[in-house]
Order: sequence, then C-alpha cells, then structure tokens
Amino acid sequence: MKQHKTAEEFARAKAECRDLFEKKLKDYGTSWRIMRPMSLTDQIMIKAMRIRSIEEKGVALVNEGIRPEFIGIVNYCVMALIQLELGPGENLKPAECMKLYDEKLNSATRLMENKNHDYDEAWRLMRVSSFTDIILQKLMRTKEIEVHDGKTLVSEGIDANYMDMINYALFALIKTNPDA
Repeated sequence: MKQHKTAEEFARAKAECRDLFEKKLKDYGTSWRIMRPMSLTDQIMIKAMRIRSIEEKGVALVNEGIRPEFIGIVNYCVMALIQLELGPGENLKPAECMKLYDEKLNSATRLMENKNHDYDEAWRLMRVSSFTDIILQKLMRTKEIEVHDGKTLVSEGIDANYMDMINYALFALIKTNPDA
C-alpha cells in the first residue's frame, strides 16, 4: 500500500515538472541544447543554493518560493541527462525532445522505485532541508567527477547523480505540495 501512495504522489510531482518543461519548450524551443553538461550542473547548483538560502533566511525577496526551484532542478537534470547522451548540438523537434524527457524521467522513476523498496520509504522521515543538502552534496560530487572527465574509480557516474537529484527534488515537491 505504501508503494502505491508513493507512486501516485511521484506521478503528480513528475506531471507538474513535465507540464512546465513542455510549456517552456513552446516558449524557448530547445535552446538549452547548446549547453554542455557542466553548464547544466552549474544551473542546478544555482537552484539548489537559492533553496538553501531561502531555507536559512526564512524569506525570499524574489516572489517565488522553493517549489519552482525544485521543479527547475528536476528539469535541468533531465536536460543534463539528455546532453550526456547526445552531447550539445542541434535543436530537437518538440516531439523528440518530450520523448527523451519522458525516457530520462522514467529511468529516474525506476531507480526511485528500486531504492524506495530497499529503503522502505525512509525519505518520508526526512526534512526538505535534508533533500536540499543531499542535492548540494550530489552536485559537489558531480562537479568533481566532471573535473576528472567523467571517470571514477569505484563510484557511480554523473548520470546516477543526476537521477538521484531528480528523485530527491521530486520527494521535496511531494513534501511541500500544498494540496497534500
């Protein structure tokens, strides 16, 4: 029963992210395709740092809370996963872009389902601020791996870190959902 509730909540949070991604795709196209994965990592870092700043200060001077930033983390991570696969390049047709978006987000979902099974919903006991800190830690790891041209000795690669960040950001969206 627990898994079912998580699956539903996860699906709603993913739909919120996908909806915004698709709307921005209509506004901007795939202009992000010019970016290298390292630049996307930096964009994710900016989002996570703003979340932490708001959490610590208790106030945001720009009239947006932390939810849009967590959505941004999900969407930038998906973009980064696409860029890892395709490399920077030509714009994509909207249908192809959304197909890739769904593939990457579904891969992250399968990872969450497997880990959630093994960890038995432990994320529900965590604070949103812990998700922020873990995302920042994953970013530091990613940046270090990028310095080493993506090579690791025993650790997971850049793609695994992006997928973990997607999942922690989605958990944060579930926990901060005003309708829940």
